[in-house]
Amino acid sequence: MADTDAAGDADDEGAGSGTAGGDAADRSGDDADRGAPAAPTGGLVVPVEPTPTLRATIAYAVEAAVDDGFSTIHLVEIASWRNGDPDADSRAAKAERVLERAEAWANSDLDDLDGDRPPVTVATELIGADEYLFGPDDYVRVLAAYAKEHDAGAVLLDPEYTPVGNTTLLQPLEFALSNTSLTVETAPVTRPTRRERLRSEATGGRFVAMFGFSLAFYLLLGDPFYWFDWVTGIATAAIVSITLSRVSIDTEPAIPRTPMRVVRGVIYVPVLLFEIVKANVEIARVILDPRLPIEPTLNRMRVIVGSGLPLMTLANSITLTPGTLTVRARDSDLYVHSLIPSARDGLFDGSLERWTRFVYYGRASARLPTPRERDDCAILQGPDATEELPIAAADGGAEPSESGETPPEPDEGSDAATPEVTDG
Repeated sequence: MADTDAAGDADDEGAGSGTAGGDAADRSGDDADRGAPAAPTGGLVVPVEPTPTLRATIAYAVEAAVDDGFSTIHLVEIASWRNGDPDADSRAAKAERVLERAEAWANSDLDDLDGDRPPVTVATELIGADEYLFGPDDYVRVLAAYAKEHDAGAVLLDPEYTPVGNTTLLQPLEFALSNTSLTVETAPVTRPTRRERLRSEATGGRFVAMFGFSLAFYLLLGDPFYWFDWVTGIATAAIVSITLSRVSIDTEPAIPRTPMRVVRGVIYVPVLLFEIVKANVEIARVILDPRLPIEPTLNRMRVIVGSGLPLMTLANSITLTPGTLTVRARDSDLYVHSLIPSARDGLFDGSLERWTRFVYYGRASARLPTPRERDDCAILQGPDATEELPIAAADGGAEPSESGETPPEPDEGSDAATPEVTDG
């Protein structure tokens, strides 16, 4: 009897709760009758980076959350570095400041709406810092995992969003997101005109640094005392700087970091030349030896130098040194082919890695343990192999299951018989 009374009271409350519940139900029924799609549920994920259109994107995100019924606006910044990098703490602190500013904007916009503040919360988080992210697929994987964890069904993209810091990734990111179950939209906000963009690029620190380097290199190859070389050099340096400054230099130059990097880079040049000469002598000795003690192997080395320019510097330094060739960079792992055992040992001893850290992060970072000391290296071929060659994983194929068994091949004639080609 008590249950019946409780049910009756609940029905009375539902019928008389008013206009909110009854009208909402009526509107829901009307929408269903008209075949209108249901409003999105869950949260709205907004990837954040300091761009000229970030403020307008946040304002649009607030409007979309209120109009479409989202309960939470998730402001996330995808890390373009990995925890453990020498400058990871400073970059994470900078990202947190950007998230705090975006959160303040969103809360201010919610407070400024007419009437009571809508029941929309704002959450911020830095994601993807536990691994290196290379390309749209990696960014989408991290975004999709975050959206699934927080029950978010939509992503709003800033039209100027550039998570890698130097090249626009928006279009491929949109394409990769379209292959997920997430609803994707680009904020319809006013973007900077080409004139504004050109003015910004032509007055930034990266432009100045690239212009100075290009002009100096041009005059080094020509005659610095001939007026015509100065005219053509300035014109050439300006064109190169406008088109390539944001591609070649991944972060804005800063004082005293950038001058110190240049000085340390100058110190590194003779060191690299010495390593090249030493490796040439070692390779020549092996070639002249009648026994030819050559032992070609593929090796894996996990490095701690950061992504972008530092990783490229290390990979190219290894390739320039005879006897070793960098064949692939996957996350923080370098796959290097070595010709002789001494070249492999020098690679694992981490001399070039330490010098790369010295160039970009200073003397303290150069004292970090070597790959051999960290046990961050492996031999993938030959009788001394310590790991299996990850052919399937490196080429984008199916990896073995946890039990160690390879998944069975599909039957001929089935749709799954044709393998999907990916770029890994």
